[in-house]
Amino acid sequence: MRDAEPTDTTRDKLREIVASVLEVEKEDVEPGALFYEDLGMSSLEKVAVAVAVEREFGTLSAEEAAALTSLDAAVSVLGERAASPQGIDLIDRLVAGHVFSGRGGRASYLDPQAGEITYAGLLEAARGYAGALRAAGVPKGARGLLVADDSVATVVAVLGLWWHGCVPVVISPVLTDDEVRYIAADCAAAMVHLDAAPARQRALEELFATAIRFAGADVRAALATAEPGPARRPEDAGAPAAWSAGGEALVQYTSGSTGMPKGVRHSAGAIAAMADGVGTVLALTPEDTVLSSARMSFGYGLGGSVLCPLAAGSRVALIRGPVDVHALAAAMQRHRPTVLFSVPRLYAALLNASQATELVSGSVRLCVAAGENLPGPLSERIRTAFQAGLLNGLGATEVLHIVVGTPPGNGRPGTFGVPVPGITATVRDADGRPVADGQEGRLHIAGPTVALGYIGRPEAAAVTFADGGAYTGDVVRRDPDGTFTHLCRADDLLNLGGYKVVPGEIENVIRGAEGVQDCVVVGGRDADGLEQAVAYLVARPGSEEAAVRRAVTAAIRGGLAAHKRPARLKFLDELPTTSTGKLAAFELRKAAAQP
Repeated sequence: MRDAEPTDTTRDKLREIVASVLEVEKEDVEPGALFYEDLGMSSLEKVAVAVAVEREFGTLSAEEAAALTSLDAAVSVLGERAASPQGIDLIDRLVAGHVFSGRGGRASYLDPQAGEITYAGLLEAARGYAGALRAAGVPKGARGLLVADDSVATVVAVLGLWWHGCVPVVISPVLTDDEVRYIAADCAAAMVHLDAAPARQRALEELFATAIRFAGADVRAALATAEPGPARRPEDAGAPAAWSAGGEALVQYTSGSTGMPKGVRHSAGAIAAMADGVGTVLALTPEDTVLSSARMSFGYGLGGSVLCPLAAGSRVALIRGPVDVHALAAAMQRHRPTVLFSVPRLYAALLNASQATELVSGSVRLCVAAGENLPGPLSERIRTAFQAGLLNGLGATEVLHIVVGTPPGNGRPGTFGVPVPGITATVRDADGRPVADGQEGRLHIAGPTVALGYIGRPEAAAVTFADGGAYTGDVVRRDPDGTFTHLCRADDLLNLGGYKVVPGEIENVIRGAEGVQDCVVVGGRDADGLEQAVAYLVARPGSEEAAVRRAVTAAIRGGLAAHKRPARLKFLDELPTTSTGKLAAFELRKAAAQP
């Protein structure tokens, strides 16, 4: 939370917020006027006011948000907060609280290189890293760039930066030198933490030869010996930083699936709010062993391997390096996870593996799927094979983690559920107006996990962070029972001869054809430059391409109107993905643009 301000200044800022949402003059907002009764405010406008207040003054509790009934009431709420300021201690919420409650001996991480690390060991390693940052002259409030594989050393670096009052920026070491160089400059990194495979580590060290530099190997050495070293100076660490709820505490870069990555700025209040949002749906416990195929450099992966399990005191099994179906299968056999975070593409690969029955039997109680749309038939295969609950979630880097999801045990195949606690999700038209149930539109999210904005991208931020929240870029439909169905990404919608066509409709028909393992439909161009649908397919192992092509052609003719049929069928060995495991649709669009 920000420092206390004079009441008159606070009232003036609040009046600006209310006037902006209602599109009236400031003078028209009387101090005692009730928002609903006197000003005619709608519930959506009230949400917009609450979100704007959170952006200016920090995250509100549910009780505080409900108490915003007039300008005077809002001033009173913020005055009470200022009278007893309490910062957010991220270290206490994620690690120290468990240690001080007598659970320090429990395992926090099972690391393939460092072994088992307890919560007490994790806390001391974070303290040592924070001291090393201070000794190296890294200023508080600075951003630190972590170019790192998934490792307990990466977690220590994130926690150490938070302890010291710095902002971690985690990216994948598989990014190119140009991409890493761009991100380092874009976020103005004051230090770098490098942890990659040997050849890549050497290349990164050359890239950052003149920077303040830390290494994952030094963290692992400190964990093994508890001796002082380059990444362990506990005597130099002060008390853990107290973060203001509205202060930037994390930067995550978009995956670049639609172009150059953007740095998304998250607040400490958003991180804390996750436990009250998706955390309550996941319902992790200290008895859970969590395994995530999504990498920590991906927002979904950081939530699944760090934020959610640490908040619950769970144990996390890590997989180092890139994750394919074989690495995931081996980790599942070794660690017997009770909660599995993965992407639909890898779930499908697991179920198609020859050892699928052995993999899915027994330990997993909850499957979490996010990162891309989960087709209804695949969701049913996952439920049946694992005999476990399934949380099919939708999120975005701009909203930190999953914000809409199917409650485990109460899901509807083909939908991605309902908003998690604390989140308001609406479907809006091109002008930002809510549409009726059953109509398609843009998904809009409001709530405490909406990001602060982008680094240095005011034009892009104005488009995404609008109308009191954020647009995720998804085209969806809300059913009368409150569940949401994903139709496509906003930039995927096809215009075929004047007809608006959702690629997912074509994909569902093609996936039902014999011999098809996966497919994606994107917009391409014909010889005249007109838009056409192009289907990229992956055949099941052992299938003949000619036979699959005939089956797909028959399915298309029988299941789609003529204007919805793809003009071209292209077979690939596998679909391209980004470094975070998401479909690299931009590569397919680029290829499809060639007639």
